[in-house]
Amino acid sequence: MSKYLDTAIELRAVTEVHYNCAQAVLVPFAKDAGLTPEQAYRIAANLGAGMKRGSACGAIVGGLLVLGLFGADDPAIVSAYHRKLREAHEGALDCAELLRINKEHHGEKKPHCDNMVYECVTLAEQILREQGKLS
Repeated sequence: MSKYLDTAIELRAVTEVHYNCAQAVLVPFAKDAGLTPEQAYRIAANLGAGMKRGSACGAIVGGLLVLGLFGADDPAIVSAYHRKLREAHEGALDCAELLRINKEHHGEKKPHCDNMVYECVTLAEQILREQGKLS
């Protein structure tokens, strides 16, 4: 485990304040990216639940925000990020489609979304380490 994943797990367990999927991916990286956790929380406020309309998965978007904050914005890097997630989720990147697939597999929503958060935190961290953006 890493400090980023540990923090994401803690955030998803918080019940007093809701951290949407995008927030739970972005906030763990905030301090190292030069943001406060509060700033990261606000930046990603409207990105959960597929931008609040079932579109692009908030966890996936949160990972893209993390990559961008650290300067990992080369099209090949972003394409590889998307490809790995599509391969892991039957080609789906949108919240509504991911939830539909999860339901077809008799999965519950909260564990599915938590796992998407953890997967995107782990993948973003891996990419940043490979790119030399994290020590």
